[in-house]
Amino acid sequence: MTYSVLVVDDEAVIRARLKGYFEKEGYRVIEAADGEQMWYEFNRQHIDLIMLDINLPGVDGLSLTRELRSRSHVGIILVSGRDESIDKIIGLEMGADDYVTKPFELRELLVRVKNLLWRISLVKQAELAVAKALSQPDDVICFDGFQLELNSRKLRDGEHVIKLTKAEFELLVVFALHPQQVLSRERLMQQTSHRNQDVNDRTIDVIIRRLRNKLNADLFVTIHGEGYLFAAKVDD
Repeated sequence: MTYSVLVVDDEAVIRARLKGYFEKEGYRVIEAADGEQMWYEFNRQHIDLIMLDINLPGVDGLSLTRELRSRSHVGIILVSGRDESIDKIIGLEMGADDYVTKPFELRELLVRVKNLLWRISLVKQAELAVAKALSQPDDVICFDGFQLELNSRKLRDGEHVIKLTKAEFELLVVFALHPQQVLSRERLMQQTSHRNQDVNDRTIDVIIRRLRNKLNADLFVTIHGEGYLFAAKVDD
């Protein structure tokens, strides 16, 4: 599979350098000098990842990042000539996936691109798996006296409906589809349908604590140093 990378930088030399290097590595590279050209290229073709310079003429890279994230889940790597932590923090808060400073090593940037595209592919696989599970005619998973209704997105304890947030429901579906298996926090993060900077180890721990309070704490076993195991026996 050939990935499409959009390089957005007002310096033609940098664009040419990145284009030449990444095309040799098998990527399809499109160039843009500012936000207007970026939107033109982004709207007319499929883009897998954007390398976006912060200091652009006109609309800056941070504002473009925020708008991009509101429209899509495209991978975003911010590039800046300033090595200031506040820029990195703001960029990640706006929705960027990664951040590099100039001058950068092309090999390091290549590794960052590969890792980000790999994480994106895992999220897409997880979304397809959940969508497939939700599309099955038999949409009910039963365990420990509970009924998890996938299509209606409900959890029942007999006649009582237990209210779950979207994050709680999605994580419970992952556990129910993988009973008696140790799932790492990294894998659980990858199974969420939304990839963003707010999902981390701490978030997973908080969601599981809420599930323990709403269901049965013994169902979610902590395997120290490895992750969590869903101890319920799921009915076939």
